Amino acid sequence: MDDGSIRIGSESLDVTNFLLVAAALFMMGTVGVLVRRNPLVILISIELMLNAVNLTLVAFSRQLGNLDGQLFALMTMTVAAAEAVVGLAILVDIFRVRDLDDVDDLGELRG
Repeated sequence: MDDGSIRIGSESLDVTNFLLVAAALFMMGTVGVLVRRNPLVILISIELMLNAVNLTLVAFSRQLGNLDGQLFALMTMTVAAAEAVVGLAILVDIFRVRDLDDVDDLGELRG
């Protein structure tokens, strides 16, 4: 474990593989938030970014042999679930009141 690898069963995987996958997931989420205008796609992109952070936390936790990173990942998953529930409830309420397809239309919050 001193060489920066993670041992899973009889396999030994390098931490950089996990970090590259997490960086790719985070970049896809960032592009989704910045480029797309659909509120539901933006929420999904934020979830993708949070999962990328969870992957790095768990990878470093496993490499270092302590459980703090996994605990933080569990707390992040809890916050992400609450964010998804509240965000979807707000979106359902907005879609029920008005028919909109663009996030820019949410700037007009007049009744």
